[in-house]
Amino acid sequence: MTLTQQDIDQEIAAEHAAYEKRLADGAPVEHHPRRDYTPYRSSVLRHPKQPPIAIDVTKDPEIVELHAPAFGERDITEIDNDLTRQHTGEPIGERITVSGRLLDRTGRPVRGQLIEIWQANSAGRYAHQREQHDAPLDPNFTGVGRTLTDADGFYRFTTIQPGPYPWRNHLNAWRPAHIHFSLFGSAFTQRLVTQMYFPNDPLFPYDPILQSVTDDAARQRLVATYDHSLSVPEFSLGYHWDIVLDGPQATWIEEGR
Repeated sequence: MTLTQQDIDQEIAAEHAAYEKRLADGAPVEHHPRRDYTPYRSSVLRHPKQPPIAIDVTKDPEIVELHAPAFGERDITEIDNDLTRQHTGEPIGERITVSGRLLDRTGRPVRGQLIEIWQANSAGRYAHQREQHDAPLDPNFTGVGRTLTDADGFYRFTTIQPGPYPWRNHLNAWRPAHIHFSLFGSAFTQRLVTQMYFPNDPLFPYDPILQSVTDDAARQRLVATYDHSLSVPEFSLGYHWDIVLDGPQATWIEEGR
């Protein structure tokens, strides 16, 4: 049977009601989604069912380092964080500036960390060979960028407002516009992945991936804020989004990364 949006809406409502009941019964706030969140069908099918296997790096500490990324100022070019300048022509779409800080649980800046992003183009299509959405590609927009946080933990990207796209979780399923963020620590095993959304998107209530973050406050932390001071005159609109790595104000991080 093909699931409709109404079916998914009812499942999302049931999950929210169950979460509110758990809170009323004294359960702690859930900052991260449950792995078996029913409305997100592919997550239910692929989530880990066994505990992770711990590797004792003390026996061979070079195991992790051999697979760790090596990066620094010399590895980042001046256009890596400007996705509008990476090709010979101008990409199609609304230009935006996205900036914020990478912070630890106490609000201290996390310096010199590699942040990578990837996203769909303005038509909602990824430049990826497995992409199935038949929206047009943009020859002047690849949709990937990277930068290092500065001494105050700030990052900054110039890019194009991504479009929503269908994803076949159910009939007429559409993902809200978003940008994927990948954060690296000092080793590859410390990589964290999350998503940033844009304010007032009408697709928020219908998206089981975003709604899988059941707690309202935790879900709101995934949504950027329009910041007029970041808007570049005659060029781009600005959005501010901080990423908190741990603690009660932590940004949701995708499990399994």
